[in-house]
Amino acid sequence: MKNADKYSRQYFLPPVDCFDWVRKDHIAKPPVWCSVDLRDGNQALIEPMSLEEKLEFFKLLVEIGFKEIEIGFPAASETEFDLARALIERNMIPEDVTIQVLTQAREHIIRKTFEAVKGAPRAIVHLYNSTSVAQREQVFRKTKEQILGMAVDGAKLLKELADGTDGRFLFEYSPESFHGTEVEYALEVCNAVLDVWQPSAERPSVINVPATVETAMPHVFASQIEYLSRNLHHREHVMLSLHPHNDRGCGVSDAELGLLAGADRVEGTIFGNGERTGNVDIVTLAMNMFSYGVDPGLDFSDMPRIRSVYERLTQMRVHERQPYAGDLVFSAFSGSHQDAIAKGMSWRQEKGQTTWNVPYLPIDPEDVGRTYDSDVIRINSQSGKGGVSYILSRNFSVSLPMKMREDVGYTVKQVSDEQHRELTPADVYEIFQDNYITNTPVFFIPECHFTQTEHGIMAESVINAGGRKSTIQANGNGRLDAVSNTIKQFFGISYELSVYEEHSLSQGSSSKAIAYVGISYNGSAYWGAGIDEDIIKASINALVVAVNKLSAILDSGSIKDDRLISMLNYIQANYRAVTLESMAENFHLSTPYLSKFIKDKSGKTFGEHVTEIRMKAAKTLLKNTNITVESVAERVGYPNVEHFSRTFKKFFEMTPVQYRNRRQQPSQTVKPQ
Repeated sequence: MKNADKYSRQYFLPPVDCFDWVRKDHIAKPPVWCSVDLRDGNQALIEPMSLEEKLEFFKLLVEIGFKEIEIGFPAASETEFDLARALIERNMIPEDVTIQVLTQAREHIIRKTFEAVKGAPRAIVHLYNSTSVAQREQVFRKTKEQILGMAVDGAKLLKELADGTDGRFLFEYSPESFHGTEVEYALEVCNAVLDVWQPSAERPSVINVPATVETAMPHVFASQIEYLSRNLHHREHVMLSLHPHNDRGCGVSDAELGLLAGADRVEGTIFGNGERTGNVDIVTLAMNMFSYGVDPGLDFSDMPRIRSVYERLTQMRVHERQPYAGDLVFSAFSGSHQDAIAKGMSWRQEKGQTTWNVPYLPIDPEDVGRTYDSDVIRINSQSGKGGVSYILSRNFSVSLPMKMREDVGYTVKQVSDEQHRELTPADVYEIFQDNYITNTPVFFIPECHFTQTEHGIMAESVINAGGRKSTIQANGNGRLDAVSNTIKQFFGISYELSVYEEHSLSQGSSSKAIAYVGISYNGSAYWGAGIDEDIIKASINALVVAVNKLSAILDSGSIKDDRLISMLNYIQANYRAVTLESMAENFHLSTPYLSKFIKDKSGKTFGEHVTEIRMKAAKTLLKNTNITVESVAERVGYPNVEHFSRTFKKFFEMTPVQYRNRRQQPSQTVKPQ
């Protein structure tokens, strides 16, 4: 940029190195907090608060826990004078709260100030005058000695008027524009004022260091504060206070490093309101301490309400990114961040952790009155599987299987992307319901009956496809497997049941359960979910939704006619001994016609249908029994065990023994029986 050469550093370093503060890594205890919202904050408003608004704001500050509150500059404004009188005359000042009033080091202003605080149970009279080189030379055109004399004269008058005014008064002095003041000179003025006041344990004084215009880096300010702290007169009876502004954006850092350097007190405003770029934000300062396990002594547990009152009274807006208080400060839209937060919350619950250490969340949002569902995990087109899964789990008790989360995440993300908006938890559940629970465009199963057989479970499923009902029979090694086989038989398709999980949604005798089913088809995964009081019904519904997504059944032409269905059911019921001839006789057809009919209508030969059913039955027996391979062969219709073994190997690419041995190993797929 042009014109950089017209600027220079406008601060002064201490005459000696002051770096003891560097050895400290945290603030061990909170400072004394003094709110200056009703003075510095109010004077920065486009439309200053009315008397009644100030009284309400004062009550808010008391509720938060401030014990020292600067209420204004009584000599500069009739409203601020009236505020002081209203608080005193209406007995609105709690016993443990001290009000503070500001005054320049000018006689008539000081006298007017004491009129305002007459009768105060406890008040700090805050005296200030500018000491910087720029103010001395350009504004007051006075020497160092004259500026020091103004401060001393003001200090003497404060002491005199305090002794003659009803009330209890303490004193505070600020060398205004401290950053532009030689540090040794600022110390000289402060000590001259303290020598007038002679602070004691019963009547301590405050030396307040205002970074009126922040021109120094925080570490420089800390060294300046350490120098003052080492060299102030009557240090044991002096409260060293900080009053940082935020011109360089470092107000919080100024205060934190200043406290490490020896300061005891901080003046600031909530949410950092103040002239130009504002005063130091006490909310951020206090919550930073809170995040380190230090109770700041201020209560921001209902941050939304505090913010609401503040915005209403000041007509200022707390920015969405304002630390700890903004709408978006806890929000995670990024998929990887949401996933980490969700896993962190889950880990915290599993381990019973009491210490907070969740990724991307410096504090628990609930500690400041925020909620996880609306403030933390928020869903838009940038979100991922972790955030969507967390929303479903926390709000609707839907705990998606790990492998299903990516599919659901992409489905939800796509909706947000297409609609260009953030999705609420209700939106997310509606999308999940529409795509994974009720999505049955081709068929559904309204009724299903089961029979236990020596080969497993025989399912008789009523499949409603396009309004036409068909009853299909098939065996399986469990109820869901048997139902799955009826679907495969009806549509003439093949897929694998790859994932099954279930859990309850509520407690009690009428509680509902949710089942999740994943199937593999042509190298891709398809998912469904079902909810019912009967877990078997829930499982079947989940399977049906998953199968409805297959491209192979979206063509209604894949639905079998009633005559073929009857034939396939006949094969299923008689697969052990059925022959083409016996079946032709049963259906009163010629053998050649029957053979051609089955091939043309189903795409498979009679022999292929029989072999497929026998092989599935053999798998069930090998899995669920310890009978010999010879016995398995005989039970499924193969008198010759060698023929059976060759057929099994051709069908499954492994021998019956190899299959049995593999099935005895731990399996990742759990299916309902």
